[in-house]
Amino acid sequence: MFNLLRMDLYRMKRSKFIYICFACLLLVILLCYVMVYLVITPKGQEIATKIGMVEIDTGHEISLAVADEKESFNEKNALLENVTLLDMYRESNMDGGGYLVVFGIAVTLLVCGDYQGGFIKNIMTIHKERWTYIGGKLMAAGILNFLYLVLSFVFNMLMNLLFGNLVPAAPWGGLVFYLVWVWLVSMAFAALIIMLCVFSRSTAIGVTGAILLGSGLVVSILSSITNQFNLSGWTEYTLYYNITYGPSAYTSMADLRAAAVGLVFLVLYSIVAGIALMKRDI
Repeated sequence: MFNLLRMDLYRMKRSKFIYICFACLLLVILLCYVMVYLVITPKGQEIATKIGMVEIDTGHEISLAVADEKESFNEKNALLENVTLLDMYRESNMDGGGYLVVFGIAVTLLVCGDYQGGFIKNIMTIHKERWTYIGGKLMAAGILNFLYLVLSFVFNMLMNLLFGNLVPAAPWGGLVFYLVWVWLVSMAFAALIIMLCVFSRSTAIGVTGAILLGSGLVVSILSSITNQFNLSGWTEYTLYYNITYGPSAYTSMADLRAAAVGLVFLVLYSIVAGIALMKRDI
């Protein structure tokens, strides 16, 4: 298992898609801060006016966006009331499943790369115990997941500092709690993607699954159908729901539900992926 892990870590270090996916996460964070800066701060509003994001009505008065500058500023500044650094991070990448989509694509490319050119046959020849293959992939995905989460949050902190501390820092206790449970939930999603890749052996299906499942599109469609029969409670136990609406800090035992959901699905999808790999010919 650890030999497979070392191989995957070496591949990740040299694979461009790992860095491209990470750059996508950082780009979304940057754009989020740019938009908030342009909308909230007076200097940002001046820049927005100059580049045409805010138009001036030359007929008789300034347009609604800048008609009453003081009142407009107070109203827009209220948008960030009680918003912390963690909230900005969640809004930019996590809530809505953006992180799951990007991370799922990276995991797909990592796993399906073994099937290209028949490399998986060489791996299975050396490592006949196929559970070690699933374990190695999960460990590699876990390390990648940890790096993506921590480094993207550090970048989030740097952007907040660069744009003049738009929002206050979040309590460190809540931040650690959040990163732990969101790591578990996103690892469960990685196990789901690995399972899809093992079943299909197709990069296209893996990427499509990451987009449809990570973005919550499948959950939304099924939820709209089951709502007609008053059966919408199941959505609270989906990975998408928990990563979007999970707690930002620990206040009671109920806040551990997201971590529990992530752990259960992580075990379940890992077992199914392992069984599928054992049953299918390479």
